[in-house]
Amino acid sequence: MAAPEAWRARSCWFCEVAAATTMEATSREAAPAKSSASGPSAPPALFELCGRAVSAHMGVLESGVWALPGPILQSILPLLNIYYLERIEETALKKGLSTQAIWRRLWDELMKTRPSSLESVTCWRAKFMEAFFSHVLRGTIDVSSDRRLCDQRFSPLLHSSRHVRQLTICNMLQGATELVAEPNRRVLETLASSLHTLKFRHLLFSDVAAQQSLRQLLHQLIHHGAVNQVSLYSWPVPESALFILILTMSAGFWQPGPGGLPCRLCGEASRGRAPSRDEGSLLLGSRRPRRDAAERCAAALMASRRKSEAKQTARAAPATRITRRSTQESLTAGGTDSNKREPVPPAASHEAPGTRRPPSAPATTSSASASSSTSSSKRAPASSAPQPKPLKRFKRAAGKKGARTRQGCGAESEDLYDFVFIVAGEKEDGEEMEIGEVACGALDGSDPSCLGLPALEASQRFRSISTLELFTVPLSTEAALTLCHLLSSWVSLESLTLSYNGLGSNIFRLLDSLRALSGQAGCRLRALHLSDLFSPLPILELTRAIVRALPLLRVLSIRVDHPSQRDNPAVPGNAGPPSNIIGDEEIPENCLEQLEMGFPRGAQPAPLLCSVLKASGSLQQLSLDSATFASPQDFGLVLQTLKEYNLTLKRLSFHDMNLADCQSEVLFLLQNLTLQEITFSFCRLFEKRPAQFLPEMVAAMKGNSTLKGLRLPGNRLGNAGLLALADVFSEDSSSSLCQLDISSNCIKPDGLLEFAKRLERWGRGAFGHLRLFQNWLDQDAVTAREAIRRLRATCHVVSDSWDSSQAFADYVSTM
Repeated sequence: MAAPEAWRARSCWFCEVAAATTMEATSREAAPAKSSASGPSAPPALFELCGRAVSAHMGVLESGVWALPGPILQSILPLLNIYYLERIEETALKKGLSTQAIWRRLWDELMKTRPSSLESVTCWRAKFMEAFFSHVLRGTIDVSSDRRLCDQRFSPLLHSSRHVRQLTICNMLQGATELVAEPNRRVLETLASSLHTLKFRHLLFSDVAAQQSLRQLLHQLIHHGAVNQVSLYSWPVPESALFILILTMSAGFWQPGPGGLPCRLCGEASRGRAPSRDEGSLLLGSRRPRRDAAERCAAALMASRRKSEAKQTARAAPATRITRRSTQESLTAGGTDSNKREPVPPAASHEAPGTRRPPSAPATTSSASASSSTSSSKRAPASSAPQPKPLKRFKRAAGKKGARTRQGCGAESEDLYDFVFIVAGEKEDGEEMEIGEVACGALDGSDPSCLGLPALEASQRFRSISTLELFTVPLSTEAALTLCHLLSSWVSLESLTLSYNGLGSNIFRLLDSLRALSGQAGCRLRALHLSDLFSPLPILELTRAIVRALPLLRVLSIRVDHPSQRDNPAVPGNAGPPSNIIGDEEIPENCLEQLEMGFPRGAQPAPLLCSVLKASGSLQQLSLDSATFASPQDFGLVLQTLKEYNLTLKRLSFHDMNLADCQSEVLFLLQNLTLQEITFSFCRLFEKRPAQFLPEMVAAMKGNSTLKGLRLPGNRLGNAGLLALADVFSEDSSSSLCQLDISSNCIKPDGLLEFAKRLERWGRGAFGHLRLFQNWLDQDAVTAREAIRRLRATCHVVSDSWDSSQAFADYVSTM
């Protein structure tokens, strides 16, 4: 009897609150309601008035509301603000109530965006609170504009931070400074335990303070937190210092920036080593943050390039046509007569230009002293001192007014138009290749310090991430060298994605670093995704090199959009790759389970692909995109290799391949009793001999009892082909097909209706999923609805409302 008594007590309490609230609301709303065109507005219901009053006084009534019976609580939940709605979640679940519909309505009304159709939202509360945190952090939402978002008793950032699993930092590092501020210490501590993924999108040039804040933020979230994935997206002109900072911190290296406070979590006693005099303004301008030990990997590369330019200027440029730039380089190099120069001490070679040496110093101590005395005699201001030009992957705008230097970007407005279109530049076309050759030649030794790459002993090693993704982030020579240097010992890395980074010849250095990483004890790298516009290696040779360097790799996805120069032997001057990268020896057995390859145009050598398949005995999934072979026999050789050596293969996919002349090979695949899923996407299967090929294909499928899924999008199947496929589900068939994709196949409503009737006639049970995207179903909406209604009795149908008038040419070709 205790439970009913408590129920009645709580109900009486709520009635008392309701009565008091009603009297108060009635006195406030005694004035008659104004009439409108549609008539007088109805007064709020009694229960709604009570719920609003309870919601407004939750600070006092919260414990009582939590104890209310389920039916009453269910009506109060939509009236609560987001803070109390989030706090009452656990109590509501215990009473059998769900708040998902309320959070979904809040998303639609406040966020006003529609989630992607590919996204499956499992918890609308977590999704709303995560988006709410990001909007508040960036200042793109006003919490005072809606009573459901405003409550003086709660901090929006702190209350929503525990739901944040993914945080995105954009543009000029907005939000980094706010998160490391002292008032948000608890917010940062909560993020350190809840955040798993950190993303950077469309980064712009940042100042010293923003980078110092980012340094502290990464140290807290990665080294002392739970972040295991860092992704960078769309950074057309990466800022070297910022990019290297993100890389080194993600790899677990840490040194406090100059003037930074010691970390209270790791108990550092010192403020960190200040940059030495020999690496000051040579690497970065006076307005740029100075790089720590892990970020000095480009110093020697810059020095090598400056020396090379100085020698070329001394030999080739006449004295009468020496430009201002050549004069400065000659002064820095100590004159045009390089044979009479005395040896340059190592410290002097890194001295900042414009630094005055004491008068007592010998005049011939270093070449930098000559430059200093010359510049000081002219009394030039410090800001006009020549700065060394950093290595850049892309060329900058040639216009004087439109070009922006990295040192002076803080004083100019950050225009998105200028940011996107900084692609022109001052460099000569052959300069990048020269730098790459210098870099690769200097790094042939095993010691990374031969080019100034630090061994990183001076930095402290902390926890590092397990997933690194770089999407459309062009890697300069210095950035690529830094990445490769870090990868060689990044044993905690499990997945690496490099997408359209313009690696060029740096791919060889990447392969060397991956080979070194594979030799490290405890290496966890199991997934590699690599895609680019060009590659100095043909894609199959590159695949062989990767598989040889990483024998424990489980997932490999590789794509090259355009053929390399080595694909065309007629091009003169095609130098082969290093002998340690490509060898003629057989590939050792590997652990590859999933292989995805996107090929450039041109015929591919089938023996090279077969060699990879033979070494991948554990392969379970293979995907070939845009692959072209010299003849159907080569394609048959690949399929025969799969049958003999890849006995565990379950999923096979072909996309954008011309298989019109490979019908016998397709039948060979459909008779394979080990495959469970086959995809022929836009492969022109029925372009030739459809009347003869379709019955043979259906017969092969009827005798295959292991095939579960068949995807045939974009093959111009038509109504006749669809009705032929219906025979696969006939009574005399042993097929166990449960997934069929016939999207983009010019299917009309009448054909689909006849297909549904045949399935009903044969009495087959539900066979799973049927996908009908982008077909001609809008030509007769009534017939299409009837066909889909009949089909849903036997399978789960997925379709869309597609305008078939956009594909008239495709329709004519099938008439």
